[in-house]
Amino acid sequence: MPLDVNRRKELLRLVPEGSLVSRSWLQNQQFSVNAIDNLVKSRQLETIKGGIYKRDGSEIQWPAVVYFLQHQKASDLTIGGLTALELQKLGHYIPLNEQLAIHLYGSDSLPQWAKLIVPDVRFKKHSVTDLLGYQPDDFIRKQLAKFTKTLNWNGAHEGLVMSTPERAILEVLNGVPNKIGFEHAYELMQGLTSLSPRALQQLLELCHNFKVRRLFFWFAERLNYSWLNRIDRSKIDLGSGNRVIVKGGKLDKKYLITVPENYE
Repeated sequence: MPLDVNRRKELLRLVPEGSLVSRSWLQNQQFSVNAIDNLVKSRQLETIKGGIYKRDGSEIQWPAVVYFLQHQKASDLTIGGLTALELQKLGHYIPLNEQLAIHLYGSDSLPQWAKLIVPDVRFKKHSVTDLLGYQPDDFIRKQLAKFTKTLNWNGAHEGLVMSTPERAILEVLNGVPNKIGFEHAYELMQGLTSLSPRALQQLLELCHNFKVRRLFFWFAERLNYSWLNRIDRSKIDLGSGNRVIVKGGKLDKKYLITVPENYE
């Protein structure tokens, strides 16, 4: 069988419809530089950006971009926050706007091409440093990475990496009130009836963000969750001083945060 026919068959096997691959990855799969160039010239591969390809004519959706970054570029960007909750059927609203927001959390930057490749999607990159309240070292990053799970996608072996519900809700709370409304966050918390207190304990100890800690306990107390009693609060410092969460709201004297008066 001619070599180019073999290469085409191998390409179809290795590069599923709608996926992205890098030049270096193809070379690791025993495609020579010349073979890759020929596949591009014969329009079997289409160049997205220098060294990044898709199968010609295939449509790229946002999971392909995230999968490529996570598994071929070894990026630490994790699907998190509201997106992670929605993918685990724990979201409250169905997005009504045409452009879908995909929330990614990590230290790595989001490439410019990734922001443009899927027109109806807007990737929102969030800082892990902002979430934790300090610059994490490699050890802390590894600890945080324990609170992820994988989502099957396109038959890929590794899957998409996303935050567990315990981590995702803390990521959401860090966005209150500028990126997500107080009421929306409260409604999301209402659906989290079976969180792991052990995971929450570890995450709250890792996260030194006083606003996140206070909001979490405030919401959980009002929802009277049974798992809350299994968290050792003596190990979780809530800081001092008032925090304005909602302008014009009422100050909660226990957690020293301003909340909507109707909630109090």
